[in-house]
Amino acid sequence: MFRVKANSVREYIDFDPRRSADLLKLDALIRKSAPGLVRYFHAGTPAGSPGMRMRMIGYGRFLYLATQGSEIEWPVLGVALQKNYISVYLSVTKEGQPILQAYRGALGELRSGNNNFSFRSFDELNAGVLAELLSEAAQMFARSGQNPVYYRQRSRR
Repeated sequence: MFRVKANSVREYIDFDPRRSADLLKLDALIRKSAPGLVRYFHAGTPAGSPGMRMRMIGYGRFLYLATQGSEIEWPVLGVALQKNYISVYLSVTKEGQPILQAYRGALGELRSGNNNFSFRSFDELNAGVLAELLSEAAQMFARSGQNPVYYRQRSRR
């Protein structure tokens, strides 16, 4: 399994020198398009706790209610290095559906899931459409105490 050995945003960005430039370009776009989502290093959930253990760069924070009833801190938007690509996770919903669904196929992404998409190189992405998505997601999060992830969650900032 691919693991990023980092303990800070800087270490995360520097972890794979071949992809540092892509992370920096994405970071700049996120910070410009969604300035209200504060960047931080997300260390993953501890072993024995529900949730994903992967480390990532997070933007904005919220608490969601896990199936066992415990609250888990998670990024509103997360950026994670994978073995062969970079993934972006969005936890914002729009009209009960993951917001990413409205942008699927228009981002220039390599692949897409319900609330995430992946790419190999930032230059392959449609930066204008991605900026729209990021801005809309940040605005929805700022406006609504029930967002992100309407299903089974409680939001706090």
